Amino acid sequence: MKKFLMMIAALMMTISASAQFEEGKVYVGASLTGLNLSYNGTDDLNLGVEAKAGYLFTDNWMITGQASLQHSSNDAVADRYSLGVGGRYYIIQNGLYLGAGCKLIHANHSYNDVMPGVEVGYAFFLSRTVTVEPSIYYDQSFKDHSNYSTIGLKIGIGVYL
Repeated sequence: MKKFLMMIAALMMTISASAQFEEGKVYVGASLTGLNLSYNGTDDLNLGVEAKAGYLFTDNWMITGQASLQHSSNDAVADRYSLGVGGRYYIIQNGLYLGAGCKLIHANHSYNDVMPGVEVGYAFFLSRTVTVEPSIYYDQSFKDHSNYSTIGLKIGIGVYL
């Protein structure tokens, strides 16, 4: 009887997880980036916050918009602000996703850059709508590849409504 109840519980969790990435859902999320785990040529410590909103326009496909602020402990590098658009594709219904996007970076009054990027992450569901989303990302700088292109880790919280 115990095995049967566990099997039913596992089946119910699988069914509820498969409905999370369906057409028409809205996504709102926030992430902490860097955490001294990002690397580029100019940063000692790179810490940032990011806000993201999205819409699942069809099953497993999401379009997103984002705004972020990055701070560097290197005095030679100014704090950076960015706005961007992108998309996500949920590979399998348990939460593994691939993301791609492009953002406009602005720092001080003299530095502007366009940075396309890719991301791979996983949405761990804490409830039917709330997730914890760790991911690894790469942002490519068009202006100065060796100093500003970044590989990093971000951890975020997302809400699917």
